[in-house]
Amino acid sequence: MTYDEDDTPEFTDEVMARARPAREILSPDVMAAFKSRGGRPKAEAPKVPVSLRLDQDVVDAWKATGAGWQTRINDTLRQAISR
Repeated sequence: MTYDEDDTPEFTDEVMARARPAREILSPDVMAAFKSRGGRPKAEAPKVPVSLRLDQDVVDAWKATGAGWQTRINDTLRQAISR
């Protein structure tokens, strides 16, 4: 079944006033099916946020390489410590 924009009822203040949280309306069995899985799976070696001061031109050069630039910095540093 497909819906057209015209088929969707307007979400008015009156409808909002009658709205209730799902846990008040749905059975515990149904709510259990929607149990949060907590986002991404835990990484074996989770990343650690750090604060690091770098020259602006260095940051600009890495950012210019596109998405994933922080991962590439991490890979470069990993190679440097394994030598």
